[in-house]
Amino acid sequence: MLKGIHPAVSPDLLGVLARMGHGDTIAVVDRNYPAYSTNDTVLRLDMLDTTTAAEIVLGLLPLDTFVERPVERMVPDVGPDDVLPAHAALLAVAETAEGRTVRSRAVARTDFYARARAAAACVVTSDDRPFACFLLTKGVLR
Repeated sequence: MLKGIHPAVSPDLLGVLARMGHGDTIAVVDRNYPAYSTNDTVLRLDMLDTTTAAEIVLGLLPLDTFVERPVERMVPDVGPDDVLPAHAALLAVAETAEGRTVRSRAVARTDFYARARAAAACVVTSDDRPFACFLLTKGVLR
């Protein structure tokens, strides 16, 4: 047991976050995301939604300040790139964790799959909201 660490954080997740460097990304995805076919390191946070998972991850990982949009959110391949309810919830968590405005970028579903292949890990949740999939870019500690 570690003090100050959410009990859902596994040793594997803690290790991935610690090994990530500035500019690396981690995917936090919903239950429908094809995690095992798009990343070699899949970690599960079952029974949590992406908002709660992001709150846990962003309690340990700083978001990048060197890129304009350190959060990328999945949107449909065709159609609007609206900020969906799951997107707004995660961005609110990011802004609270960072104490600043955090901007995001819409990424079409198939492009998201390609980007997620290069992520340090894919954190799968039980979230059932549509397009509740995100890439978070790690920053530096100040």
